[in-house]
Amino acid sequence: MAADADQSYSAMLGEINNSGASGEVWIDMEGSMATVTLNATGLAAEFDGAPYPHVQHIHIGAQGLCPSPEADANGDGIISTTEGGPSYGEIGTTLSVGDADKSPAGGLDLAAAPAGSTIAYEETFELDQATQDALAAGTAVVVVHGLDPATQPESGTSPSDLVPELPLAATSPALCGALEVAPVGGVDTDVATIAAAGTNDSALGTVALGGTLALMVAAGAYVVRRRVVRDN
Repeated sequence: MAADADQSYSAMLGEINNSGASGEVWIDMEGSMATVTLNATGLAAEFDGAPYPHVQHIHIGAQGLCPSPEADANGDGIISTTEGGPSYGEIGTTLSVGDADKSPAGGLDLAAAPAGSTIAYEETFELDQATQDALAAGTAVVVVHGLDPATQPESGTSPSDLVPELPLAATSPALCGALEVAPVGGVDTDVATIAAAGTNDSALGTVALGGTLALMVAAGAYVVRRRVVRDN
């Protein structure tokens, strides 16, 4: 069952792993085209003076839930991406910036991820059938990844379950929200965001994560914006 044409979905994004972050996400469908808007604040801000990259995805194929604290199966104080998987599933769509790969294959491309403590993301693209089906079934979940190891237990500096060259905190979830059909009549929301360091499309910073891997990431400039989810 595919997502209804001209349907809108939304979710409040709640913190995971005591990230201190919060946010909201909307998906407006027109046929197979999706306009995804995600605003978040309070995320890990930087490493070595450059904005921290936060990969973000629509996860599918599981319970359509955000993980509870009990998901920390090994008791190390951090719910890893793998431990959260039974709740929110695998990557269906990567919410990357610009023309970067939005398939699951692009899921760990830090250079194509929004960066800094504040995200103001809006992209329009064709949504793959599996993600459309998950939206219609109520099992699609948005997850934003990337924790500051300094605010996490000592295990946050241990190797990531996804990319051993990175610390566990870098790839673990920071925000999560289960997508639901948006209210009939739409949602009118004022979202104020602060400017992150750098420029919108050309500034690149070298980010050293855990002292093990240097990656180039785009810094974002974000502005106050008003979002209106259209009538269904």
